Amino acid sequence: MDAQIPPVKSRAYRSPVRKAQAAGTRQRIIAAATRRFLAAGYAATAMSAVAGDAGVSVPTVYKGFGNKALLAQAVVDAALAGDESVPAPERATQMARHEPDPRRRLRAFGDFVAEVAPRVAPLMLLIRSAAETAPELVGLWEQANDDRLASMTRHARQLAADGHLRAGVSVAEAADVLWAYTAPELYDLLVNRRRWSSLRFADWVAEAYIAALLEPG
Repeated sequence: MDAQIPPVKSRAYRSPVRKAQAAGTRQRIIAAATRRFLAAGYAATAMSAVAGDAGVSVPTVYKGFGNKALLAQAVVDAALAGDESVPAPERATQMARHEPDPRRRLRAFGDFVAEVAPRVAPLMLLIRSAAETAPELVGLWEQANDDRLASMTRHARQLAADGHLRAGVSVAEAADVLWAYTAPELYDLLVNRRRWSSLRFADWVAEAYIAALLEPG
């Protein structure tokens, strides 16, 4: 009797080339959607137009993102991360953990705000406006604000743990201050409407943080 040969177990395999191609396709779709959203608005942007701009089929867009609201979420996430090898939120976290000087830390936070806001603020304001007629975006707007507050709360806790918060300033108050100065509405008012430079905005945010959160001197 011949010995039975055990069946060969199939295993998922994805070559680095295919993985890179998929990542490139995703990036093209996000870039195309970003341009369309900012130029035409959320409601007027068709998934077919995004697919055409990205050079892919409409099913490819739906397969990768699910629906237009989730595509908008991906667009915001990509804008927040930016093009640096280490995304700005991660660099801010590293700064919070390793910079012992609280003033230098908060000035760096001001720089991060000015770096991220030009990419993210226009998209978030677009989503807030579009949510008035597109209920599927209400959750995205609220979640983005909740996520930003959670991030600022972590920074506030780190400032408190390091003994940097001014007497009488609680973690919750510090988080609110950090959160308020990262609001897209504030960037829109001062940079877009009042024509402040990004450098002036970064310096102003940093000095506002220092004045509100740290002991004088």
